[in-house]
Amino acid sequence: MSFAITDAVSRALTTALDGISMRQNVIADNIANVDTPGFRATSVDFESSLRSAIAGGDLDASTVSASTVPTDTPVGANGNNVDLRKETLSAMQSQFQYQLMTRAVTDRQSLLRSAMSGQ
Repeated sequence: MSFAITDAVSRALTTALDGISMRQNVIADNIANVDTPGFRATSVDFESSLRSAIAGGDLDASTVSASTVPTDTPVGANGNNVDLRKETLSAMQSQFQYQLMTRAVTDRQSLLRSAMSGQ
């Protein structure tokens, strides 16, 4: 049985998954450029926008935006500021966040299926 739920909770979970996915891509790009002279690492912020949208009760796709911002990591001799340890930890944290969000989506779908079937 396949169904689409477009309530506020589902939109919040989907938006969080999209933001975490974007963060994972940015982290991968940072790590790939660890030795690129002049490369400046970036990070992703979507939580503040999502938090504001939830507080305002408006979770349309147009109201929540993810943005990339330069990191404040000090620049090395070659002009690169990628900190491999920091990026690796961020990658692990993002992976755990993504797993948590996918689990929340799965649990929510299971709960809705149970409610719809009357069991």
